[in-house]
Amino acid sequence: MDDIPEAIRETAPSKSSSQLPLVTIVGGVLGVGAIALLSSLFFSRPAAKSTQGTSSPPEKTETIVKAETLNNSASTRSATDNKNSNQIEKSITPEDLLGHLPYEEVARSELTSISADGRIKLHHAAAEKFKQMQAAAIADGVLLTPLSAFRSVSEQDYLFFRIKEQRVQGAAKRAEVSAPPGYSEHHTGYAIDIGDGKVPSANVNVKFENTAAFRWLQDNAARYSFELSFPRNNPQGISYEPWHWRYVGDRHSLETFYKARNLKKQN
Repeated sequence: MDDIPEAIRETAPSKSSSQLPLVTIVGGVLGVGAIALLSSLFFSRPAAKSTQGTSSPPEKTETIVKAETLNNSASTRSATDNKNSNQIEKSITPEDLLGHLPYEEVARSELTSISADGRIKLHHAAAEKFKQMQAAAIADGVLLTPLSAFRSVSEQDYLFFRIKEQRVQGAAKRAEVSAPPGYSEHHTGYAIDIGDGKVPSANVNVKFENTAAFRWLQDNAARYSFELSFPRNNPQGISYEPWHWRYVGDRHSLETFYKARNLKKQN
């Protein structure tokens, strides 16, 4: 009986030996017709119960299958929605602002002057390499002129907000050519804007790419660990700046720029 379902077990007719004397006694009193009637009443009801306990109406089975199908579909959609949601969240980068990545301002003690008046400064390592690069260019008849290097957050505040107002530019439009304060590579002390000393009219202009200085940098800047920050069609969506270069010649400078770039790609 342990393997029989409970519903069937409860409704199965009993085979107790006590039934036989009862039938015999009743039969003797009531006769054959009464026995047939009692047998019909006694045994027919359990059979009906047993049938109900062992089979399900077709409509109930169909409903369960449909419900399971809907649940499975819902689970699949939920899993897909969660995956898509995660992908969307990963594509959103809360750390960047109008395409620019955040950079900390370097301590003044880490800076070295690279201009005669002492106003233009770079991080020690970058300053040393720039001077070497500048000397090599001069030997080739090319004048690499430093136009701007380290800029503080307050200086960048003026360049972004005040110039934006003067030129009646929207924030997104201004961000194409100037980073918001706190988001400029110049804060690091590793970035520098370079001009051609013989063609000052091309300074901080796309026309700089037509100068001897730019051609020399294309061929030689990597020897001194400088690279172009914003080439054409750069992934940050920043306007092409052939004059803007950055130093990536040691671990700190490399991590400063490439960890920030990878952060944007992953989120």
